[in-house]
Amino acid sequence: MRRVIFNQKGGVGKSTITCNLAAISAAEGRRTLVIDLDIQSNATQYLLGNKETDANKSIVHFFKNTLSLGLFGGGQGTGLESLVQETPFPNLYIIPAHPDLEPLQGRLESRYKIFKLKEALDHLENFDDIYIDTPPVLNFYSQSALIAADKCLIPFDCDAFAKDALYSLMQSLSEVKADHNEKLEIEGIVVNQFQKQANLPQQLVDELIKEGHPVLESKISPSIKVRESHTYAQPLIHYAPNHKLAEEFKALYAEITA
Repeated sequence: MRRVIFNQKGGVGKSTITCNLAAISAAEGRRTLVIDLDIQSNATQYLLGNKETDANKSIVHFFKNTLSLGLFGGGQGTGLESLVQETPFPNLYIIPAHPDLEPLQGRLESRYKIFKLKEALDHLENFDDIYIDTPPVLNFYSQSALIAADKCLIPFDCDAFAKDALYSLMQSLSEVKADHNEKLEIEGIVVNQFQKQANLPQQLVDELIKEGHPVLESKISPSIKVRESHTYAQPLIHYAPNHKLAEEFKALYAEITA
C-alpha cells in the first residue's frame, strides 16, 4: 500500500502524521518505507535525527539518474534500492530528502519525468507499506507522489484558512486523478490540532462533514509531546507509547487500515 500525505497548506502536520503512521506500521511487523520529497526534510530529521544527509544517498540521486540514465539505466534496478536507509526503529526505513531537490525541479519538469517515481515504485519489492511525505505545494514532487500513490491522506488543522484551502486542494486532487492516476483514492481528511472543548474546531469539522467531505473519525489533539518527539527524533509510539497522543495515532492507523 502506498499512501501520500498531502496538503497545499503548510504547517498542518504532514511530516508528523507520515512518520507516526509509518512507525506504527513498522511496529505492527510490516516492513515500512518512508519517502521524503519535501526540501525541508522534516520527515528525514524526525526519523534519522539532525545528521547531515549525503545528496548521493537521498531521493535527489534517483531523480538525477532519471535525467541522465533513464529509469533502469546502468543496471541499477529501480534506482531506489540503494537509497533506502535503516532508521533506529525495527522494520522502518527511509529514503531521505535533500536541499538539492529545489534546483533540480525545473529540469525534471522540462523533461517530463513526472511518472518516474511511480514506475520505480512499481518495481520496488520487499516493502509492505510505503508512506510519502510531500512539500506544501502542488509542484513536480507532490504530483509525482500523487501519481505514484494508491491513497491520499489530507491533514487539516482547524482554522478558517485551512477550510478555504481545502476546496482548492480537492479540485487539484480531482484533476490529478482524472489526468494521471485514476486509481488514486482520497482516503480521508485527518483533523489535526483538534481541541474538542473549543467551539470553532467542532464547527469547522461539522461543516466539512455536512458538505460531504471524507472526514476521518480519529482526530489528533495538540500536545507539546509532538515537539518533544521531534527533538528526540522518536515517533510517539517509541517516545511516549502510553501518552494520549500515541493512542490517537494508533486509532488513526487502525481506522485507515481496517
